[in-house]
Parts: sequence; C-alpha cells; structure tokens
Amino acid sequence: MSEQKAQWDSSIAFIFAMIGAAVGLGNIWRFSYVLYSNGGGSFFIPYLIAIAIMGVPFLILEYGVGFSFKESFSKIMNKINPKFEIIAWILVLFVFVVTIYYMVILSWDLVYLGSSFTFSWGTNAANYFVSTVGGSSNLSNASFLLIPTTVGVLLLWVVLWFISHRNVDKGIGMVSKILIPALFIIMAFIIIYALTLPGAGLGVSTLLSPDWGKLTDVNIWLAAFAQIIFSLSMGQAIALTYASYLPENSKLIDNVLIVVASNSLFEICTAFGVFSILGYMSHISGTPMVQLITEGTGLIFIVFPMIFNIMGPIGRVLAPLLFLAILFAGITSALGFFEPMLNSTGDKLGWSRTKTATVLSIIGCIFSLILTTGISSYLVGIIDSFVNEFGILLLIGIQCIIFAWFYGVDHFIPALNECSTFKVGTIWSFVIKYLLPVVLIVMWAIGIVQLFSTAKQFEIMIDVIIIVAVMVAAVVLTKIKPRANDE
Repeated sequence: MSEQKAQWDSSIAFIFAMIGAAVGLGNIWRFSYVLYSNGGGSFFIPYLIAIAIMGVPFLILEYGVGFSFKESFSKIMNKINPKFEIIAWILVLFVFVVTIYYMVILSWDLVYLGSSFTFSWGTNAANYFVSTVGGSSNLSNASFLLIPTTVGVLLLWVVLWFISHRNVDKGIGMVSKILIPALFIIMAFIIIYALTLPGAGLGVSTLLSPDWGKLTDVNIWLAAFAQIIFSLSMGQAIALTYASYLPENSKLIDNVLIVVASNSLFEICTAFGVFSILGYMSHISGTPMVQLITEGTGLIFIVFPMIFNIMGPIGRVLAPLLFLAILFAGITSALGFFEPMLNSTGDKLGWSRTKTATVLSIIGCIFSLILTTGISSYLVGIIDSFVNEFGILLLIGIQCIIFAWFYGVDHFIPALNECSTFKVGTIWSFVIKYLLPVVLIVMWAIGIVQLFSTAKQFEIMIDVIIIVAVMVAAVVLTKIKPRANDE
C-alpha cells in the first residue's frame, strides 16, 4: 500500500497530530523567557502581529500545498521543477537532524521523570545534570557515555519506531488523540495550582510588566517572528506532509486557525504557570526573580528541581507531572519531525512504511547515541543553533519563493477556500509573495552573523560536518531513480 493513499480517519486526528507537532519543548521552557526578556506584556504586540502575517499565512500555504499535491515533499518539489528536488532533501535531512538531537533532549527528560519519584537529583540539581544527564562543555568528557541518557535514547527510539512504522492514522493519529488531551489536562492542573502559590502574583507581574520602549527595538520583532516560526514548526515539511493525508472536503483554513490558537494558548498559559512557580521560589527563598529566570535546560532541569525540593509533598506530585507533560509534548513533536524524512524516503525508494521507519530509526538512533557522551548538552546546543538558524530558516524562505513564484500561490486558493469557513485571497497572496520572503531572508542574514561571530573553532567544525553530511546525502537521494513501492 502506498502511504500516499493513507488518510486520517477524521479531522480530529489531523488537528491533534498538528497540535502535537507544534506544541513541544519550546512552548514549555522557551516562550516564558522570550516573553519576559523581550518587553514583557508589550511583547504581545509583535507576537500577535507575527502570528497574523507569518504563522497563519505560511501554515495555510503548507496545508494548501500538501492537500493539493497529496505527495511527499521531495516529489512535490520535483513536480514543480526537477532541479528543486535537492532543496526538499536538504530540508527533510535538516529536520531529521532535529529528530536526532531532539530524542537526546527527551532522554534527559525521561531520566528526570524517573528521578522525580525519589528526587535523586539531590540538593545540587546543577551538578546532577552535568554529571549524570547532560554533561558539560569540557571536551575531555567526550570520551565516556552518560549511561542514563544512553539508555533513555535507546528506549525512546524504540517508542518512536513503534508508533511511526504503523499506518499514519493508527500510529501518529491514535497516539496524538491520547497524548495531546492528556498533556493539556496535566498542564492545566500544574498551571492552576501554580497560580495559587504564595508569590505567584509576583511571578506573573514580573512576566507581564510591559516595557513599551522595546517596541522600537528591531530585535524584539525578530524574536517574535523567530518564536512563531519554531513554535509552530513552520516550513519544516511537517504540516505539508500531514496535510497530504487529509481526505477531500477538509476545512483547511479552519484547521490552521485551530492549531495556531491552541499552540498560542498553550504557551501563554504555560508561561503564567512557569513564572508563578518562579515567583513562589523567590517568595520562599528570598532569591530575586532575576536570578531564577532562565530558559531551556537550565529552567527545567536545574531551577525547577530546586523548587520541587522545597515545595514539600505537593512537589512530589508536580515534579512527575511536569516531566511527564514534557515527555508527551516531546514525543508528539518528534513524530512530526520524523515524518517528512520517513514519507519522502519511502516514496523515493519504494520501501514499505515499516521498512523505511526501521532503517531510519536505526540510523537516527546511532547518531543520537553519539550525542550522549559527557558533552551531550554542549553538542545538542551547537547543532540546534546551526540547524535552525542556518538551515531551516533559509529553507523556509526558499520554499516561500518557490511556491509563490515558480509554481504560483494562486493555484492553491480554490482548494483552500472550497470547504473553509474563512477564505483567503489577494492579501494572503501578497504576504506570501512579497512580505514573508523579505522578512525570512533578513532574519536569516542577522542570525548567521550572530551565529558565526561568536562561534568557537570546535563549534564551526561541527557545523561544517553537518552541512557536508546533509549536502552529500541530499545529492545521493536526489540522484537515485524513484522505485516502485515494494508492498
């Protein structure tokens, strides 16, 4: 059976899968910091504008492309122009690299989930993360594996394979319909409880305190657009691939609005919960808020365990729930990152979904294991910055140009409007053709300057290895002649 003939059994399965792909680790541990450090309450102005002129229009484009062609991303680009197929492979390979290091981050969370029942991270959470889970930037530590993280990676790749090798509806669809409601329920409990904690008001007021002067700073606007791009997993062929499985008469634009609204509501509410808990820590310990506020692994794996340590019995409840929520959000996002490579590779080589998922899972797992050495978090940080700021951001802009100018964005309007309650027209076409390419290329140029102006020699070496590996693999996959499906 060709995977292209597979369909979601309902719009609900598709919506939950798309929400799962969008709602990930960044919504939980990044957005609150971005909001706080970019003007607080005033950040909502560029944030909402970025959603209106980038998030919604580009996702509508991706839905329209996937739904109209009902092909894998590589085949779509080949049909537009055979010369463009290599661009598709470069993108899905970069997204596959995201899957590889994302599974390592999920492994850190899995270790902390196990530790949360006994608080085995002890009183020094930072030391626990460095010595047991994420390692450090000391290159001499690359000679040994962080065993808990290594075991976690193996387990999680088995889980990803088990879900992905099944038909898209019985695998991703069914899991998303279970995990996404569970995720929202868990986070709702954590957020509501956090808002009742002593000091919660301090945390929320610190988060939302507006700095209107920052609205004239171009970096604040760039931060808003970057947040939307990576929060919604824009341009990574995930939405396009998922939309290719939609049945006829789907309300494409309505689905976009539901996904975007759900994603934004989740990350905004989560930010309130995060800062309420930070406010509680500040209130109890007397530590100034500014010393507690951080993002990413520092927030989740160091600051939060410190807070759980002093919360008493409720900390024993909130800790497992938080790390379980992160696991659920991460798994559904990892499925989304994995799908474009899975779909395009199977389509190109004529392999069954099971065979493709198995081969790619083995390859992905091997590379993930390389990232579980004593410099795990350092390597993940290098790769994450490079892949997103150099690779994916540039390729989103290129996609925008190809779909808008080489194929013609107006070709998608009839399919988009046919069953949708909301319609698109000339304004949407203008945004896709002119506004988004300019914004994306400017963001890419600024990001590249910042990335390489501060990069160390070892970091540049890793970047070069990634780009060479991706380019070689993309050329090979492009040159291979398409084969008939083996099922």
